[in-house]
Amino acid sequence: MGMDVYGKKPKNEKGEYFRNNVWWWHPLWEYVEYAFPDIAEKVPYAHSNDGDGLGARDAKILAVKLRKNLKNGKVAEYALERQQILDTAKLEHEEAQKQKAVSEGKALEGFTPEPFWAGSYYFSEDNVVEFTEFLENCGGFEIC
Repeated sequence: MGMDVYGKKPKNEKGEYFRNNVWWWHPLWEYVEYAFPDIAEKVPYAHSNDGDGLGARDAKILAVKLRKNLKNGKVAEYALERQQILDTAKLEHEEAQKQKAVSEGKALEGFTPEPFWAGSYYFSEDNVVEFTEFLENCGGFEIC
């Protein structure tokens, strides 16, 4: 499943369309929620593809704020902290599964932990840059 984000009044090709699959979109919008809750609250259904979105003014404001956070290193800092949290959580997840297997009397030889799904959701500065460029040129957007 993916999120197709369409510009309402695009100025150019960059503002026509932005797409992320769910593995990329959710972390991207979670960053918006984290960094700019005042804007994120205007899109209550951002994690679905029900046509929610922002008008031109708020899309432009979000673009300016994202561009500022890209420039001052806050996006990079967030990406690093997020990855460190995920790495720690993955180790804890695997250790808990090992302990459970041992408590159930199972041998650990050949043990394979269940997938750590949270680690399958990705966040990158490049994706934020691409989204910012879309926002700068979209004239508002709808998530479909």
